[in-house]
Amino acid sequence: MKRVTPYLKMRVLGAIEFAPGDTIAARIRHLSDQVFTDDNDQRFQFTWRTIQTWYSRYKKNGITSMHPRARSDKGHTRKVQPEILAEAVDQVRANFHKGPNNITAVYRACIERGLLTRAQIAPNTFRRIVKNYELLKPITESNDKRRLAFAKAHANEMWQADTMFGPYVQHQGSRVQSKLIAFIDDASRVCCHAEFFLAENIDTLIQALRTALYKRGVPETLYVDNGSIYTSMEITQICARIGCLLCHAPVRDGAAKGKVERFFRTVRMSFLSRALDLSSLAALNRDFIRWVEDDYNAAEHSSLRMRPIDRFGLDLSRIRFLPPSDANDELFFIEQDRTVLADNTFSLHRVRYQAPRDLHSRKIQVRFNRNHFERAVVYYKGERMGDALPVDFIANDRKPATETLVTT
Repeated sequence: MKRVTPYLKMRVLGAIEFAPGDTIAARIRHLSDQVFTDDNDQRFQFTWRTIQTWYSRYKKNGITSMHPRARSDKGHTRKVQPEILAEAVDQVRANFHKGPNNITAVYRACIERGLLTRAQIAPNTFRRIVKNYELLKPITESNDKRRLAFAKAHANEMWQADTMFGPYVQHQGSRVQSKLIAFIDDASRVCCHAEFFLAENIDTLIQALRTALYKRGVPETLYVDNGSIYTSMEITQICARIGCLLCHAPVRDGAAKGKVERFFRTVRMSFLSRALDLSSLAALNRDFIRWVEDDYNAAEHSSLRMRPIDRFGLDLSRIRFLPPSDANDELFFIEQDRTVLADNTFSLHRVRYQAPRDLHSRKIQVRFNRNHFERAVVYYKGERMGDALPVDFIANDRKPATETLVTT
């Protein structure tokens, strides 16, 4: 039987928000006809009763109801993202006089033009993704895209996040194009955090998200696109731990994240048009953070008729912040499953570790910093067991001290 991970349940629940339908029940029934895939590219289709049960449990008990047991993740990711296929289809679309309608012919055209390779994606996989995301349908005929102007009622109900290419900065004697990762609150338009980086990858996304969470609290929903870093296992795990639904915009529908796109437009017109110090990334970020806090968040917004920071402050009593804890850093660690051996040890990064408690023959979750591996933290059934230490084989070989028998 295929195992449904709690992270896949989160994706299904996140899709309810933007599914077609005027009611929750109608959206759930629409999702019952949709096929979902997990990180191992396994296909799942759920009945509306199953989705309704997950939704009811989530509304009653929160994100913890999605974790009846720990996730077993093998770390496999999809080879080709739907956005890459969409770009390939768009490039060969002009080859078809009346528009492409034969998926096999489109696949062959993509292979012949070198846009895709057979090793990269098989014909059946190509057919499945094209059908699921309706990549052959003209954008003008798409009827499942919500284009009504909307806004959440309260701050931190939803954040929109995306990446924008920034200016070139000096780095180690060469010019490197920066990338801006930004988080915008849907209700107040506050820039929760935005920062320029030299690369757009999982590490920079986690760094930006971590700063945003400490500055503005925890959102109920994070709305992102289908880029590889926004669909990664790491970002999904973080959202599950902090109790945040991760929602993805429809493929080929960048306008769905209108508020963060509008913020990027303001950045280009109001900030990048200035004479900036591009001698280093740090200098660019100093100027940018000053502009965000003094000019953007503190200026009257045309739609709100008030300052975004003031609108955010109206809901301050509703904001949920990360509780003070020495273990908060572990929320942003990568997690892998391990099985503890009979001698209460397990292997990680080619090192044998002693479990902090007696967990022999049990499956545990080990969290660690993927960039600065210094410690391994053991979790079992969602509870923190403590830090695991490398096995001291010499110390384990010593016999325990025996008590001296005293006679009188």
